[in-house]
Amino acid sequence: MIMTKINMIMTKITMRIIRITMIRFALFLAIALAISVQSFAQSQITTFILIRHAERGEDGTKDPDISEEGKKRANRLVEMLSKTSIAAIYSTAYKRTRNTVAPLAGAKGLEVLPYEPLKGEAIDKMLQVHAGQTVVISGHSNTIPWTANYLTGNNELKDFADNDYTNFLVVSVLKKGASTNLTWLTY
Repeated sequence: MIMTKINMIMTKITMRIIRITMIRFALFLAIALAISVQSFAQSQITTFILIRHAERGEDGTKDPDISEEGKKRANRLVEMLSKTSIAAIYSTAYKRTRNTVAPLAGAKGLEVLPYEPLKGEAIDKMLQVHAGQTVVISGHSNTIPWTANYLTGNNELKDFADNDYTNFLVVSVLKKGASTNLTWLTY
């Protein structure tokens, strides 16, 4: 009889220990999940819209403006991105790249900012300054594929053909070179 009472007491103590352990484990899981969700929420996806300049005019200089067809393409870009929130617009120093995105900048109330193409530091700074936002970059047949490759961490894209002005790349970056997504469109 005494052994039965001792066994009952031991069973109750064991059950209580198991219950406390399960509660602690559940609390641990809840805290771990909350930290994971918070950490994920703090991770920011930065979107880069990479476009080659529109069709260039022929004025005999090394820095021609865009042609009439190029102006139409620049206006299509404004239409395409009319409902997109854009934090910044960057362009190389050439007229054709600046004037491709100038109508978009005007529509968004933004200034076209200069950047140095083929410089990882320039892209890294954009990632840092515009984390979690959308950035448009206007470049060239060699600089736009290079920028996409730099962001994605691979070397899949080659230079665009000299007469191809239709490429519209969207690169979503959670972590440069590791957690990225590339969507290749034409416009």
